[in-house]
Amino acid sequence: MGNLVAIVGRPNVGKSTLFNRLTKSRQAIVNDEAGTTRDRQYGKTEWLGKEFSVVDTGGWVVNSDDVFEEEIRKQVLMAVEEADVILFVVDVLNGITDLDMQVATILRRTTTPVLVVANKTDTHDLQYGSSEFYGLGLGEPYCISAMTGSGTGDLLDLIVGKFTKESSEIFDEEIPRFAVVGRPNAGKSSIVNAFIGEERNIVTEIAGTTRDSIYTRYNKFNFDFYLVDTAGIRKKTKVNEDLEYYSVIRSIRAIEAADVCILMLDATRGVEAQDLNIFSLIQRNSKGLVVVINKWDLVEDKSNKAIKEFENAIRTRFAPFVDFPIVFSSALTKQRILKVLEEARDVYENRKIKIPTAKLNEEMLPLIEAYPPPSNKGKYIKIKYVTQLPNTQVPSFVFFANLPQYVKEPYKRFLENKMREKWGMRGTPINIYVRQK
Repeated sequence: MGNLVAIVGRPNVGKSTLFNRLTKSRQAIVNDEAGTTRDRQYGKTEWLGKEFSVVDTGGWVVNSDDVFEEEIRKQVLMAVEEADVILFVVDVLNGITDLDMQVATILRRTTTPVLVVANKTDTHDLQYGSSEFYGLGLGEPYCISAMTGSGTGDLLDLIVGKFTKESSEIFDEEIPRFAVVGRPNAGKSSIVNAFIGEERNIVTEIAGTTRDSIYTRYNKFNFDFYLVDTAGIRKKTKVNEDLEYYSVIRSIRAIEAADVCILMLDATRGVEAQDLNIFSLIQRNSKGLVVVINKWDLVEDKSNKAIKEFENAIRTRFAPFVDFPIVFSSALTKQRILKVLEEARDVYENRKIKIPTAKLNEEMLPLIEAYPPPSNKGKYIKIKYVTQLPNTQVPSFVFFANLPQYVKEPYKRFLENKMREKWGMRGTPINIYVRQK
């Protein structure tokens, strides 16, 4: 389980610029319409051999310009509760504002390490101005310029230095790890309880390395797996649970720790923006996926046609990744609960599929021959050989071609779909690389 770093601060101090700088991404910075911010609040980064996740708490609020004190207060409380290190970003050009003071008041009470980051220190002279931030009562301010990147290397050194030593995890690598994720009230805890049933004694709990992830091992109905539970030990928070975007921050650790994510959707509400956010976290961590439509007992029309329509609607929203199982269940009536576990187990097996090179070439080369990649600028693209990469997190394949740069996304998708038809890798993402032969 990696560490989580949260960026907090009032609007317009450069939180997302710092986020982009730390995660080396340039995503959706300019376009601030609602919805385009979907991926710009969560990213992974590595420094000195340590990988960790970065969350920009401002990225989840739509219309982040008119965020009121209350909203920022909640974000800060959330960060305090979830993160291992907090970066409190302030703006050297503006000095300390009332809002900064309010944030500092909350942060002074926490035991989580806090670094005060004085952003927009673009010139040497501005560094002198930064000393006023000692007034926040949070120790020394660190001067950086997120725009130009000056000072960010030192900041990363400090962040990594604050991570506490992780204890070694004591669980069996060969046993699948499932996480149940989803929006508040989608029925996560009820399905977990349905898995456990009343027989608490077969459940052994193993504390994970981070403060709030428990692995619960199950061994019943011929299933043997760990359930990653991140909410298990957490005290009920001062933050209202109804804040949708917190469910996303909540899900980060669970998703990172799991092999297969069981994404709960509420049958009475369909797919909402928050579900897509959680789905994109699962995608970006290359995890297996089973979608569970919970509360199916509450839906009036249960005809096959209704089921088909529902399934299509979901796959359309989650495209281009559409090859995953969907289970209609009810945690309340325990309907198809075992089906969920069966699907999760199958997806886990699919992630570990090994296809012999001879088989791959025998099946794929004739297909490629029949449907070659479209020629580009009069050049014909030849794919001569394909092999699976060893020891990857998800099935990954390399196609060797004379002109790899001309093989475009649609053709890679074609190859992926054909491989899925042949070898049934439902629920797992697969990687396709085209390399120079």
